[in-house]
Amino acid sequence: MSASVPTPARPRLRLRVTAAAEGCVRGGHPWVYESSVREQNRDGDAGELAVIYDRRDRFLAIGLYDPHSPLRLRVLHAGSSVTLDDVWWAAHLDTALQKREALANSSDTDGYRVLNGESDGFGGLVIDRYAQVLVLKVYTAAWFPHLERILGLLNERFPGFAMILRLSRNIQTFAADAGLSDGQILAGELLENPVIFYESGLAFEADVLRGQKTGFFLDQRENRRRIEGLSKGRRVLNAFSFSGGFSLYAARGGASEVVSLDISAHALTGVESNFALNPGLTTPHETAQADVFDWLAKTRRTFDLVVLDPPSLARRETERTGAIRAYGKLAADGMARLAPGGILLSASCSAHVSADEFWDAVRAAAQASGRTWKELGTGRHAPDHHATFAEAEYLKAIYLELG
Repeated sequence: MSASVPTPARPRLRLRVTAAAEGCVRGGHPWVYESSVREQNRDGDAGELAVIYDRRDRFLAIGLYDPHSPLRLRVLHAGSSVTLDDVWWAAHLDTALQKREALANSSDTDGYRVLNGESDGFGGLVIDRYAQVLVLKVYTAAWFPHLERILGLLNERFPGFAMILRLSRNIQTFAADAGLSDGQILAGELLENPVIFYESGLAFEADVLRGQKTGFFLDQRENRRRIEGLSKGRRVLNAFSFSGGFSLYAARGGASEVVSLDISAHALTGVESNFALNPGLTTPHETAQADVFDWLAKTRRTFDLVVLDPPSLARRETERTGAIRAYGKLAADGMARLAPGGILLSASCSAHVSADEFWDAVRAAAQASGRTWKELGTGRHAPDHHATFAEAEYLKAIYLELG
């Protein structure tokens, strides 16, 4: 009986990159594109740990390799050589969790971002918490071989939580090959969906199995809190309301009336459900289903506070110029519906439009309105959605008061 011949271990996947990419990685950028890889010792599999060596053959960085994506490597660690063992992974996660300690210990908020992808050193992996549920949104097939390890670490830190997998559309075929699917329950038991969670003491629903992103837009929490403080006695329009986050905060803040405007009937049903979860909110509230641009252009109603929080108007760089014009037009139409002394909150989640470009477009609309105006402030990312590199900086907001 002959013994089987063991398969020899493959050598470590080694990459060399262009001088420009080397400088970017050395400067802390977490992405290496396919076009920047000038040499590699062999083909690699999705999820392999690949090491980048610099031109002097010194360790530069290690990251997750993805042969299916033009974003070929997502850096996990750069600088001195390190072994990515269990101790490293645990410490890597704990560093991110420590930044959320205030939220984790909050008595009135149990919905927040636990991991913010690249900005927390976990490129292509976002984790949001909703009450006793964690939703893992995965953007690269490179995470599939590492899910078991991540789930183990999370279970130690969030014992008893249900864990749900959500997948970016472009990786769903690769997920199926790995026996994974969008909305799959990876661990624990999901007792209800939508999940009820709390933000600043207000109850909300999150559809963790089928909802947009991970089920709710947690990134606007700080702006919602600010709107609450500005709403007393005001007639409030929440345009692009989605599930009504700004509407509920305005109602609790003492608004005289709130209108939630969205093109989606499903979204407006979500608004009504969220109001029903908070029976203490007695402010008169109505929903309006319409295209926001058309509705603002045609209505003659006026408001004392208008919130404009549209979905991204520039999903790619080629749409940037048109998006800047659209933001200016939207702001102008919103201002036209403001009564004297009214306040506009205009927000953007378009990463391809910079904060200065967006703010300048809104300021130009105010200047062109012919009304007196003053800027009350601007806002960026919430602490649990912090951005550590330019491409991650998407959220910006500006508050104006019109005479």
